[in-house]
Amino acid sequence: MPFDFSQAQLHLTQADPVLAAIISRHGPCTLQPQRRYFTALAEAILSQQLSVKAAATIFKRFKEKLGGHVTPEKVLHLPAPQFRAVGISRQKTGYLRDLAEKWQAGLIAPRRLAKMSDEDVIAALTQVKGIGRWTAEMFLIFSLLRPDVLPVDDLGFRKGVQIAYRLRKLPEAKRLTQIAACWRPYRSMATWYIWASLDNKPM
Repeated sequence: MPFDFSQAQLHLTQADPVLAAIISRHGPCTLQPQRRYFTALAEAILSQQLSVKAAATIFKRFKEKLGGHVTPEKVLHLPAPQFRAVGISRQKTGYLRDLAEKWQAGLIAPRRLAKMSDEDVIAALTQVKGIGRWTAEMFLIFSLLRPDVLPVDDLGFRKGVQIAYRLRKLPEAKRLTQIAACWRPYRSMATWYIWASLDNKPM
């Protein structure tokens, strides 16, 4: 269920003065759910280990190659040379096809995802080759708008926390969890603000 952004912002502002200052600078959170779940996951796979600009270019070409809509059927019917033609590696081609196959087989059922717990969603998505916990957490935040996700392995988030809280080194998972304890149950929005504090455009 989408959460109440106003209530979340009020809670975070009252709970954490460091975060309150970031929220004051950046204004309302602009998270919007990405409803095309298969497209979001395909784009996440393509974006791995690429710059934002390169990933966006390749995904645009890939989407055009599929006629403007990224669907499991179209992915499975696209010949391998067509993947290579738009800059997709053989490995990522395999990942995309595995996603499409599992989607069609019902191992990932989009209508059920919204009703599943965060950990169950992660377990379902990480069955796919090329999707790890980080990618699943990004899906929870940006596609399902789950309110309390803390992506402790995200480098940008770790760097943002280091700067905001004036830490001497990049915080590890335990330290991040301690800092974020007062953010509950809105750690997803807090994470979004930490990304925003780096002057990056959060997804």
